[in-house]
Amino acid sequence: MSNSSATSSNDDAGVAGDVPEPSRSSIVVKTVSRSHVLKVEGYAGSKGLGVGVCIKSGSFDVGGHDWCIRYYPDSDRHLSFGEDDWIGIFLDLCGTVVGEVKAKFTISLLDQDDEQPVPAHSLCYAGVNTFSTTSEKTRTRGFPLFMERKTLEESPYLRDDSFLLRCDVTVVKEIRVEPPPRRRVAVPLPDMHRHLGRLLSSGDGADVTLLVGVERFPAHRCVLAARSPVFMAELLGPMRQKGRTVRVHDIDARVFKAMLHFIYTDSLPEVHDEEEEMAAMAQHLLVAGDRYDLERLKLICEDTLCSHVDASTAVSALVLAEQHHCDGLKDACLKFLENPSKPVSYTHLDVYKRQGIG
Repeated sequence: MSNSSATSSNDDAGVAGDVPEPSRSSIVVKTVSRSHVLKVEGYAGSKGLGVGVCIKSGSFDVGGHDWCIRYYPDSDRHLSFGEDDWIGIFLDLCGTVVGEVKAKFTISLLDQDDEQPVPAHSLCYAGVNTFSTTSEKTRTRGFPLFMERKTLEESPYLRDDSFLLRCDVTVVKEIRVEPPPRRRVAVPLPDMHRHLGRLLSSGDGADVTLLVGVERFPAHRCVLAARSPVFMAELLGPMRQKGRTVRVHDIDARVFKAMLHFIYTDSLPEVHDEEEEMAAMAQHLLVAGDRYDLERLKLICEDTLCSHVDASTAVSALVLAEQHHCDGLKDACLKFLENPSKPVSYTHLDVYKRQGIG
């Protein structure tokens, strides 16, 4: 989206939105995921084996590495409170692995009816973990307090002295940076605005002349109608003016010329006026944009006026904002009037967001 309110009218000059295409690259993360279901049968018999004693599941492969689940019926460590009242569940990297393995995992208690995870008893180990077989500490990650035994025993998930667990493991296999594919054809930026701007300047194919005061502006009905619902009704609607000349009232010719340039090029002509004259032109163009339902033109002018709020303009700008429903400009004026000694800091994003655009 363009932020510029003034651009060169030269055919070779860029307009709002004409910025060089950004360079690109891609970070590609390749992963492998797999799940393993463990059924613990004879739950009652496993109780009392002792703190730190585990029972291992069968091994399963994920990402070319062997893993297993460690089940601690009496937790894996001595705690300050009833450690044997909890079961611990861990993921273990088995075998001998050269280097480190990065993985993330979730361990869930399953409902035996549909073998789906029970949300209240599904724990995900935070982030991507680094596993290594160099020590017991680095090869195992998990939850010493996975579930209180009393909770399990009173739940419907312990059935016939057995329960189900599932471990979902995702192994990060590769992280690489890829350059963008080499472009064989250089596609230029869109330049429709330049063609339409030349069409306006030349007057070729014009089928309507807009008479503003004593100045005449040749134009094209279809372009005006496509850009403005008001022109659509006036030039192509059932009540359209059928003559080749259409008189436009209550607008200055200089303002109309700038608006016409915007209609054809989606930008405003470059101006070299003083700051006060720029603000005055922005006020007139805002009124014109509202009159012809050119929302983007109206917002560009509102953005310009927000940056020109001072003691000499705040009151008139506030009246303008009220008349034409410019919430961003209204807020900028009220902020200034509340504290005239503090400069108003406003950007086009504030205006756009308040209008629900961008």
